[in-house]
Amino acid sequence: MTTSLADHLRALPDEALAALLQLRPDLVVPVPADVSALALRVESRVSVARALDGLDQFTLQILDAARLTRHPSDGTTSADAVLAMATAGPHPPAPATVRGAVDRLRARFLLYGPEQALRITGSVDELAPYPAGLGRPAEELDLRAAALCGDAAKLRRTLLAAPPSARAVLDRLAAGPPVGSVPPGSLRAPALGAEDDLPPDPTNGGAPTGSPVRWLVEARLLVAVSAGTVELPREVGLLLRRDTGPLGPLRADPPPVDAPPREAKAVDSAGVGQTMEVVRHTEALLEALTAEPAPVLRSGGIGVRDLRRLARSVTLDEPTTALLVEVAYAAGLLGELELPAAASRYGGEQQVLPTGAYEVWRAVSLAHRWEQLARAWLTMSRQAGLVGQRDDRDRPVSALSPEAERAGAPAARRAVLEVLAELEPATAPTVEEVLALLDWRAPRRSRGREAAHREVLTEAARLGVTGLGALTSYGRLLLADVTATDERGGDDPLGLRADSDGNDPSSTVRALDALLPAPVDHFLVQADLSVVVPGPPDPTLAAELEAVGEPESAGGASVYRVTTASVRRALDSGYTADDLHELFRRRSRTPIPQGLTYLVDDVARQHGGLRVGSAGGYVRSDDEALLAEVLADRRLTPLAFRRLAPTVLCTSYQVGRMLTALRDAGYAPVPEDASGTMVLARPRVRRAPTRTPSAGRAHDPLGTPRLALPRLMGVVEQIRRGEAAARAARRAPAVVRGGAARTAAGPLPAHGHTEALAVLQQAVRDKALVWVGYVDAHGATLSRLLRPVSIGAGYLRAEDERTEMLHTFALHRITAAVREE
Repeated sequence: MTTSLADHLRALPDEALAALLQLRPDLVVPVPADVSALALRVESRVSVARALDGLDQFTLQILDAARLTRHPSDGTTSADAVLAMATAGPHPPAPATVRGAVDRLRARFLLYGPEQALRITGSVDELAPYPAGLGRPAEELDLRAAALCGDAAKLRRTLLAAPPSARAVLDRLAAGPPVGSVPPGSLRAPALGAEDDLPPDPTNGGAPTGSPVRWLVEARLLVAVSAGTVELPREVGLLLRRDTGPLGPLRADPPPVDAPPREAKAVDSAGVGQTMEVVRHTEALLEALTAEPAPVLRSGGIGVRDLRRLARSVTLDEPTTALLVEVAYAAGLLGELELPAAASRYGGEQQVLPTGAYEVWRAVSLAHRWEQLARAWLTMSRQAGLVGQRDDRDRPVSALSPEAERAGAPAARRAVLEVLAELEPATAPTVEEVLALLDWRAPRRSRGREAAHREVLTEAARLGVTGLGALTSYGRLLLADVTATDERGGDDPLGLRADSDGNDPSSTVRALDALLPAPVDHFLVQADLSVVVPGPPDPTLAAELEAVGEPESAGGASVYRVTTASVRRALDSGYTADDLHELFRRRSRTPIPQGLTYLVDDVARQHGGLRVGSAGGYVRSDDEALLAEVLADRRLTPLAFRRLAPTVLCTSYQVGRMLTALRDAGYAPVPEDASGTMVLARPRVRRAPTRTPSAGRAHDPLGTPRLALPRLMGVVEQIRRGEAAARAARRAPAVVRGGAARTAAGPLPAHGHTEALAVLQQAVRDKALVWVGYVDAHGATLSRLLRPVSIGAGYLRAEDERTEMLHTFALHRITAAVREE
């Protein structure tokens, strides 16, 4: 069969061969040496499994029809036989639909050959041993069962005589799979007289029937294939399916969605509101990690206590907090910082805190920030829904831990969003409808992953990719952009090419910018010293508000409050009183309340009244009364101040502790250097090393690279060259192919070696092709068609005609050399 497939592949034009490689990209990893190697890979179990995983339910049923209609003598079928079986049911699909499914199978070489003699690719029967959920033919299971199935009238009479409980077992096995497990010993006949002790069977009018499975086995309707397994013969299953057809219910189209479309504007509005919340919560989460980094556990990830602390700080539940942590890490906004060994008695430690990319992320527009997060979520190979669950060792899975890594997570997200994208815009299907569509689109891939698909729908709603249960317009553009990036990934394997021209925003960013409220560069100052921002602030205004105000509420309109502590913080970071007055005059669209002006002036007047320097530590001030107040303040008794001069106090404690204690007591000290100059600066913020975000990496749903058609044509050309070289190797001269000049009993004869060197030297001068026979490291004699380049130092350097690569051969291993005619 392998030879027949290889011959069929050799007869294909280059375009058809490239189309096969495009449909089954795993065939080119690595590039096959020739067509024979490609044929072996096409029939390999792993490659066939990948091809089957990408097929929909109807196409898989048509493949089952081809397997059921195979001729027992030569194993071939025909397109007409497949069509006849597919249309034998009560609701037959259109013939064109069936032939389209056959064409899809032939394009992937799961079926190959002419239409009247189609063959099934090897390994299909191994991966799916029961076509259409039917068992093996009776003659392969039991001769007595085959005799019963050979008599159609007797088989029908036996089925009609089956008790209701036994008929229920038959109907269950007929729907597939055709095998079932039974308790050990249940198939043995009862002891003599034990029939009277059987309990009544309510499904049989109260009459005792015993074990229904044992009855079926004794009636030859089931066959015991092992001590605890029974199988339904194929003929019995086909008879039980007379009402639905041999393949069971056929559904050529995906299941319908009954939910009516929502208003597109309402869907986008709901999604946009969630995008603003996601960006705000992510920024608050990263700021919380800046203030108090989370230590990395020895097993990896963030501990449960730290996750709960972060959840409380951003007022979110733990699953949503874990999702944002995972997404921020995948986007390159979070990373690990290695602490020095002296920081812990156990040696070096790691902390999770924002990276340098966080500063860049904060400076861009809200739409850019959301797109970076959403793209990271869509492509990251981690399943955030596993955080908090128990692993195989009954230990909780932590955020950012290796246990949350799942290679199939990007494919699951892509599959769910593609289902939503294929529906009419603004359609909001139920969760069960989405799962039904996924089961029809790729039943082999979606089976057993229902929980992961439900998590995808929940996470998409939390991140604003969907709104009111429907895919948003910008979410649709994001999915198309990521898919296009994956398709271009084969042209840029190193990721060196940018996705856009510098600062040009993507279509997703442009669409989201049009929906988001315009950023504002002003605020409204109220009489109670609250500052209302009537919209999302631009990055510059947000940085200024962070310096001069305390956030009170966030949303479409955020509220800040100016307090004594916030004004003092602004003065500590380098602002002066005049700078703050100018800031409020420039940004406010309402008159500045007199109370705000007085507050800024009063705090500025006190600011710097005390100076702190290092001695152990000292405090000095030109205001002697103020120093007397500090010395008498009972709250500062632990610092043990003592007066050195009327304007100087000193203590044995360091400057940092003094500053904290004085500020907690309500004073406004500032540090100074050795020259007496005030030191005003923003506090230093630690950042983790910048990481490469996973959002920039392309992921194929099956984990294999996607190559563009020009690259595939180059691969086809390489395979054709290898095929030509393989044919040429088979016609190599006998003296080269057999290694006649050398035997295992001794070294190469001198005259043979001399003649081979002479031929090679002449070929170097003439740049001619030479058949070279040589002995490899394992003692095997091989032959190659080479173009010698140079000879020296006991080695031959030559170019392989097949691979166009330079190779080096030891001269003492060369057995023969013959010029190519």
